Amino acid sequence: MSEKQAIWMRVHFKMQRDGFELDAAFSAPPVGVTALFGPSGSGKTTLLRCIAGLERTQGWLHVNGELWQDEKTFVPVHLRPLGYVFQEASLFPHLSVRANLEYGYKRIVPSERRVQLDQVVEWLGLSHLIERNDPAQLSGGERQRVAIGRALLTSPRILLMDEPLSALDTTSKQEILPYLERLHRELNIPVLYVSHALDEVARLADHLVLLEKGRVIASGALGETLARLDLPTAHFDDAGAVIEAEVARHDEAYHLTQLDFPGGSLWVGRVDQPFGTSVRARVLARDVSIATQAPEGSSINNILNARIEEIRDEGPDKVIVRMQVGESQMLLSRITRRSRDHLGLGEGMFVCAQVKSVALM
Repeated sequence: MSEKQAIWMRVHFKMQRDGFELDAAFSAPPVGVTALFGPSGSGKTTLLRCIAGLERTQGWLHVNGELWQDEKTFVPVHLRPLGYVFQEASLFPHLSVRANLEYGYKRIVPSERRVQLDQVVEWLGLSHLIERNDPAQLSGGERQRVAIGRALLTSPRILLMDEPLSALDTTSKQEILPYLERLHRELNIPVLYVSHALDEVARLADHLVLLEKGRVIASGALGETLARLDLPTAHFDDAGAVIEAEVARHDEAYHLTQLDFPGGSLWVGRVDQPFGTSVRARVLARDVSIATQAPEGSSINNILNARIEEIRDEGPDKVIVRMQVGESQMLLSRITRRSRDHLGLGEGMFVCAQVKSVALM
């Protein structure tokens, strides 16, 4: 893939308002989900609104070779071919579910419709809801699925999602996440996804843009960026690595599934997917232990050969260790300083990384 093909969007916006300064630049690829991630107040939503044209400020924006904004040009929001999903579903209360979905669909010339109504209904599991006349009576997760469907049916060239799960309770979040994962697999529209929840980002994103105090401090492929020890994400309580793998086999007797990836394999709790299906496993640093030689008689099913790439202190008692498994897969492990010194761990050492099956997400 050439550089021109690999970068689909280029962004640089500046703003100063009420003690907040935004000076953020990044580029995004033409496929998959790009997550704008950072703590509250880091500028994620402001940056997304600038991209949508809802905020006008200094800067420039190029999308798929087209200029949407610079010093002389500003394409207004209604002329930007994008869909926007807000934190709140904001359905039209006087319209049925079907009419909400058709609101944007009917405004697109049939020859320019890239997404069809029946596709959206299937992707988002809306067949039993589409004839409902009372959107206010839907659950939070159902309303947000309808809102996502409404945005998709405008056939956008990019979908912007501003913390779409933040207003939902835990049950509703778990209800909607599988549908977002399905969109991730099947949708041929690039997505910008704003979130401050690392678990959502690790589950859905392909590319990560990390913001802090209005500035982009890192941008890159999700797995590589999450494994960087110089970034704050590696030092969160739920820091960890993401492994892209395939379903290799099922052990029906023990209700386990083997996932294969370049460099090794993992046993995890039963994954109800056929062989060859691409899946994503999240391995938290706190669930990875290290041995200097392969243990015998261990209850841990997953023992991976690894090479220590970097070790950093985390306060007076802990360290974070970055290890490479195979040619490119990274793992993180959080252990005590005592364990590091007792085992004599150092950069360049070959070790065994141990991961409990029951800990894998």
